[in-house]
Amino acid sequence: MLEGVYVDTIWKHDTIRPYPPQPQEVSGITIGQGAIYRYSLPESDYPTLIIAETIYDDDNNYISAGYYGLALNDEKNFFILIQGGRPIAIFPVFKVEEDANEHARLNDKKYKKELKREKKETAETNKRRDKVGMSPVEDFVYKEASIEYNVKGGYYLVKYQRGTIKAWGAFKK
Repeated sequence: MLEGVYVDTIWKHDTIRPYPPQPQEVSGITIGQGAIYRYSLPESDYPTLIIAETIYDDDNNYISAGYYGLALNDEKNFFILIQGGRPIAIFPVFKVEEDANEHARLNDKKYKKELKREKKETAETNKRRDKVGMSPVEDFVYKEASIEYNVKGGYYLVKYQRGTIKAWGAFKK
């Protein structure tokens, strides 16, 4: 009885639809709505690392749960964990890979012509956007960072990717 009454009242409201309009988002959050995008710095060039639980070491120092920027130093031998523009922790990198196909692609004559054409179009678009007061169009760089705990080894594995560079680092709990 209650189910029938509830369903009848839902059908009478114009704003409630029994089936959502297409396209459907599986998670309920569309791209760009998550906290990782809304609360990260727009000028930040680092991938965002989400630490779900506080991490303690033997000396009772800790890294609290939250959102951190993960930076790879210039020599590519350690990571810098950044929060609020300040470095929080430094830990070593044990493996770095750089995409070799990207270098070959950048030296291709056709690709160079295409880049030159795109650069010219972007400059014209940015000029028009500047007149209206909009921010300029920026090139997209793929950024990703993740952390996982290895129970067997007792260490945290950090994975980093920015553009064509992939790096892996680890630190003990």
